[in-house]
Formats: sequence, C-alpha cells, structure tokens
Amino acid sequence: MQTDKPKRRRETPQEKLIRLTQIETELWDAGKRIAGIDEVGRGPLAGPVVTACISIPRDRLVLGVDDSKKLSEKKREALFEPLQEAADYCRTCFIGPEVIDEINILNATKRAMERCGADFDGAFLIDAVTGLHLPGEVHPLIHGDALSYMIGAASIIAKVTRDRYMIELDEKYPMYGFARNKGYGTAEHIAALKKYGPCPEHRRSFIAGILGEKK
Repeated sequence: MQTDKPKRRRETPQEKLIRLTQIETELWDAGKRIAGIDEVGRGPLAGPVVTACISIPRDRLVLGVDDSKKLSEKKREALFEPLQEAADYCRTCFIGPEVIDEINILNATKRAMERCGADFDGAFLIDAVTGLHLPGEVHPLIHGDALSYMIGAASIIAKVTRDRYMIELDEKYPMYGFARNKGYGTAEHIAALKKYGPCPEHRRSFIAGILGEKK
C-alpha cells in the first residue's frame, strides 16, 4: 500500500533570512561591516556587464531577498527600491561591449566589481570571482548568491539595473528584441542579428562565430 509522502514545509521569510545571513552573522559578530558584490550579464551577446556592491546594516535587512535568478521579475522590481533605501552603501558599475571585447568578459567583470566596491570600508562577500583588488578583506563564495544575503541583494540590484537598461536599448534598436531577451542569444535575437547585422551594443567577440567572422 502506497502512502503519500508528507509535504515539505515551506520555509518562512524569517527562516530564509536566518539561513542566508549565517555567513554575515559571523562577520557582524566579529565587528565587521559587510558588503556583497555580484554581476549580471556575463553571457549575453549584447549590452554591458553590470555589477553591484551593496551593504545593508544588520538592523535594516529587507525580507524576501534571494538569488535574483530564483525570483520573478515582479519580485525583483518590488525589492529594488527597499534595498536601496535600506543600504548605507550601494553602487553599480557598467562595462560596455567595446571594453569587454578588448580585455575579455572575465577581466571586464573584475574591473566593474573593483570599481563598484572601491569606496566601501569593510569586508566583501563575492560570488565566486577571485583575484580582485578591493580595499578590504575579500571572501569569494561558490554559488554565493544562493548562500549569502548580501550577495543576493547585490544580484537583485545588478539584475534590475541591467534589465532596465536593456529595455531602454530596445527603444533604440527594436529589431533585436532587447526588452524580451535582455541581449542573450535567443533564437529571435540570433535571427535578427543575421538579418540586420550588429549594432554598437553587440559584443563583437561574442558574435563572430554567428556572423561567420574570425574572432
């Protein structure tokens, strides 16, 4: 006789907050100020890579934060302003296609991370990237946006900022569908790229193969 498995109890917002601040709590208890840094846009064919650095005091944490990829667009948008209002440091940085083509996407990401964290005085929690030159101690975490509240908050700020920018680009270059694909290589985007050719927002080093060019 089969029996139904008991349903897994859904994590409450307060429980999620406790789980996602375990790393932060250790650093706060050691008297450290903490910021999270994350990036969005390493993989697209067009548009900038965007990084965000955010620090939110322990007594002003906003419920609902998670890895931006796990949240709906509506939820990310709803958290965007409250996170900025709660933060005592919040900065974003854009690195555009020309620089990405010149120094490669990893180095462009590192440059953006270093710039957005340059004026923060404290410790940094960063999603995976190593070898950064920042003014405080750096703690790189694999899958950090799913493990750390502060990195998750940074991922939301970076994601919403970049998505809004790509929607603005869609008005200038409507043929590519940037408002829908955000510059990623969807079938629609690739078909438009082959039909119309690239615009200044395309990363030439990313699309050379699509257009039959040498990288």
